[in-house]
Amino acid sequence: MRLFVRLLSALIGLVLAAAGVLLALEVGWGWWRPGRGPLFIPWDDWRDRLAELSWSAPAVRYVAIGVAIVGLLLILAAASAGRRAIRLTDPANEVSVTTSPRSLARLVGVTVRAQDNVAGAKVTATAKKVRVRATSRMETEGQLRPRLLDTVSGLLDDVPLVRRPKVSVVVDSPKDRR
Repeated sequence: MRLFVRLLSALIGLVLAAAGVLLALEVGWGWWRPGRGPLFIPWDDWRDRLAELSWSAPAVRYVAIGVAIVGLLLILAAASAGRRAIRLTDPANEVSVTTSPRSLARLVGVTVRAQDNVAGAKVTATAKKVRVRATSRMETEGQLRPRLLDTVSGLLDDVPLVRRPKVSVVVDSPKDRR
């Protein structure tokens, strides 16, 4: 979601910058050649059309509702794109400690890769779940999976997490494909 908010804010910034450039060009054109009409944007026609509308016109109300809905959606998107910190137990009353999901995933990944017969591992972590996808050339999933589950569970027991995430382990092994 953070990527979406970053792209959206960049797009909105570019649109506002382009609108500012067009406004500056129109104002400069109006000062340089008064009475010659607009340069790019038919703002004379827009002004005449808007002069016909009142604040109670249905079109004005629909535009206001649409702008309010888009604004609320932007606020919700920005609010949901916050950091996904994982809380740790507080060492003191005035101190709060968090870690990033990436740090927890690295810790679990280093521990899993250090195990015997593990060729590689990919780990993703959130506050609710830790997913481990390990590869092994020597052992089957039935042999390696319980050991990795115990290892990751023991590691998570040692880390002072406020809420212990669920653990999911999948092992890819060429021996299982035979």
